Amino acid sequence: MTHLWIRAESRPNEERVGITPEGVAKLIAKGFRVTIEFSATRILPSAAFTAAGAELADEGSWPDAPADAIIFGLKELPEADTPLIHRHIMFGHAYKGQEAGARLLTRFTAGGGALYDLEYLVDDNARRVAAFGYWAGYAGAAVSLFAWAAQKQGGMCPPVSTWPNSEALQAELTTALDRVGTERPTAIVIGALGRVGTGARDLCKQMGVATTDWDMAETASGGPFPEILEHDLFFNCILAAPGCPVFVPDSAKTDLRRLSVIGDIACDPQSEFSPIKVYDLETNWAQPVTRAYDAPPLDVMAIDNLPSLLPLESSQDFAAQLLPHLEALDDIDSGVWGRAFDTYTQHKPEV
Repeated sequence: MTHLWIRAESRPNEERVGITPEGVAKLIAKGFRVTIEFSATRILPSAAFTAAGAELADEGSWPDAPADAIIFGLKELPEADTPLIHRHIMFGHAYKGQEAGARLLTRFTAGGGALYDLEYLVDDNARRVAAFGYWAGYAGAAVSLFAWAAQKQGGMCPPVSTWPNSEALQAELTTALDRVGTERPTAIVIGALGRVGTGARDLCKQMGVATTDWDMAETASGGPFPEILEHDLFFNCILAAPGCPVFVPDSAKTDLRRLSVIGDIACDPQSEFSPIKVYDLETNWAQPVTRAYDAPPLDVMAIDNLPSLLPLESSQDFAAQLLPHLEALDDIDSGVWGRAFDTYTQHKPEV
């Protein structure tokens, strides 16, 4: 019997979960055993999961789970050096040279466990089967618009926290924009056809913000791209990678521009391939923007956990994408799971 153990998230401000009670019921109907840890902060209450048939465990008790249980979470494990004996499904952030990632892989090697990284859960065409991209784009565009509204009133974007749903976010953002007046800014979205770009465009449409939508065809020339400076906001929805053009050079700070807010939703400022060169550190919920230049102001929003701001919709969306693959966990050595394990074995340190 395949045993899926859903752990409580330990990262601050993380209310998301990768499966719904309805998904748990489907797994149990297929013969799975499901355990869920109690969590006071999870957006979906523990009682809903137990009503669906899951067994309830104490928060953070996964290290004592049966050795054959598959531990499922979203974000990183608590920092420790203890060996990891279980198979874990999560976003490990361990394959791109991250210091914490190297320690995580060492723990797996020491304990004999394995990492099935959700970022590398891909189909036959190497396309990710489940992602939070849409809600990252949606929330990132919203926070950037909050920043624009605050800037227009002579301030900077105030701290942000979770919204119970997208309707609540829309209502609060409408109020903030209306304080500025009836005018709405213009925005340009690069990566407009992807999940992230679609989320950003949808939020803008709901707020009455006109967007110029660019994707690979419009950026194939490699730049420069003076059109970006002609918009009030720029949303970067393209992951940094070798060959990625520079969209906003450092010289944009002092160039003649209308651009006043950059929403770097892809958010990889410390990569040498970052297409935005006017800043170099991520922002956070307490300080959502960094001011790259003062006169005229240029603010950059670069929060790296944007979907967590809308934990309900982002959980429901991601869970729906992932569920068909969780249902295939009883054949973990093949398909998307087999490919994820192969990626793990390519990166894990030698014993």
